[in-house]
Amino acid sequence: MAKKHLTMHLWEKGTPIDPFVLAFTTGDDPLLDNELLPYDLRASAAHAEALFQAGILDENELKELTAGLEKLEKAVKQGHFQVRVEDEDGHTALENALVEDLGDLGKKLHTGRSRNDQVLVALRLYLRDHLEALDQCLVDLSSEVHGFIERHGTTAFPGYTHTRPAMPTSLGMWAGALVDAVADDRQLLSSIASLIDQNPLGTGAGYGVPLTMDRQLTTTRLGFRKTQFNPIYAQHSRPKFEALVLHGLAQVLFDLNRFASDFIFFTLIGYLNLPDDLTTGSSIMPQKRNPDLLELVRARYHFILARQMEAQTLPANLIFGYHRDFQLLKPALLQSFPIATSCIKIITLVFSRIQVDEQVCQEKITHELMATERVYDLVREGVPFRDAYRQVAKELAAEHQSPSS
Repeated sequence: MAKKHLTMHLWEKGTPIDPFVLAFTTGDDPLLDNELLPYDLRASAAHAEALFQAGILDENELKELTAGLEKLEKAVKQGHFQVRVEDEDGHTALENALVEDLGDLGKKLHTGRSRNDQVLVALRLYLRDHLEALDQCLVDLSSEVHGFIERHGTTAFPGYTHTRPAMPTSLGMWAGALVDAVADDRQLLSSIASLIDQNPLGTGAGYGVPLTMDRQLTTTRLGFRKTQFNPIYAQHSRPKFEALVLHGLAQVLFDLNRFASDFIFFTLIGYLNLPDDLTTGSSIMPQKRNPDLLELVRARYHFILARQMEAQTLPANLIFGYHRDFQLLKPALLQSFPIATSCIKIITLVFSRIQVDEQVCQEKITHELMATERVYDLVREGVPFRDAYRQVAKELAAEHQSPSS
C-alpha cells in the first residue's frame, strides 16, 4: 500500500463537482465506513467468485483479485488502512486501493453491482455479526443475574405499586423478572436476525443488473439464509430492516432502563448498595456517591428509541427505489450497537458487584405490608374475600387512630 493514492469517485464522468456540495453529500461516511470495511471486503471476495463463474474474470484474475482483497483485509485489521475524506466512502476507498495495486484489474470488481447493493450487503453482514455478539452479552447478563439470585434470592423486601410499599416480595422474584425479560428480548432479536438474513448482493441500484450471475453462489459463500430476489424490495427493505433492528435494541434498553431505575431507587432506600468504585462524586459535596452509570443506562434507552424513530420516519413517503436519504440511517445504526452493548455490560457488572443490606430489607417489611396476607388468612378460614378485605382495612384504620400508633 506504499503507492501514491489516487482519488477517483465511482460516479465520476469528467465533470467537476462543487467541493462544498461534495463535502455535504459525503457527510460522515468516511468515518463511519471504516466500521464496514471488513464486511465490504468479505462481500467483494464472494462477488469476485461470482464474476469468475459468470466468465467476467479468468482464473488468474480471480487469484490476483482475491490476493489483493486479502492484502487489504490484513491492512484494515492492523489499522493501516482508513477511509480518507477525499475517497468519499469505503466502497470508493477500497476500489481505489485495488486499482493502485492491480491496475485495470481492480476496475473489474464493480462489474455486476452498485454501491447500493454493496452497502446493503455490508450492512447485513455487520448486523448479523453484531446481533450475534449482542446475544452473547445477553447470555452473560442472564448468567450473572442467576448468580445474584443464588446469593440473595431468598431475601425478602417490600414490593412497590404507585411507588409506595405494597406487599413483600423477594430479590429472587425481582431479579428473575430481568431473566424473563432477557429471554423475550433474545427471542425477538433472533426473529429479527432471521428476517434480515437475506442476501441483496446482485440487485444493483434497485433494478437488477443486465448480466447473468449466480446469486446463490454469493448467498452460500456469505452464509446467508436466503437470497433476496426482488431488487426493488432490496432497497425498500434497508430502512425497514434497520428500523426492526433498532426496535429490538430499544426493547433491550427498555428493560435495562427499568432495572437501572430500580437500582437507583433501591440504593436510595438502602436495600442495595453500590460499591464506591462503581459510583462518582460531586465537585462541591464531598459526601456524594452518585449512581451515574445507572442514570446513563436509563438515559441511553431514549437515545436508541430516537434512532428507531429516525429509521422509521426518514424513509416514509419516498417513492420506490434508492434515495440518498438512506445514507442518514447509517449513523443511527452504527452508533446504537456499541451503546446497547455497553449498557448490557454495565448492568451485568452491577449485578456482579451490588451489595445487599438484609437488615434494611427486613426492617422495611412493616406490619402494614402483611395486610394482604391477613386477608387471605381469613379467606382460608371461609370468609368471603370482600368481607375479609374490609375487615382488615377496618383493623388498619383503627390501628392508625389509636394513641399507641
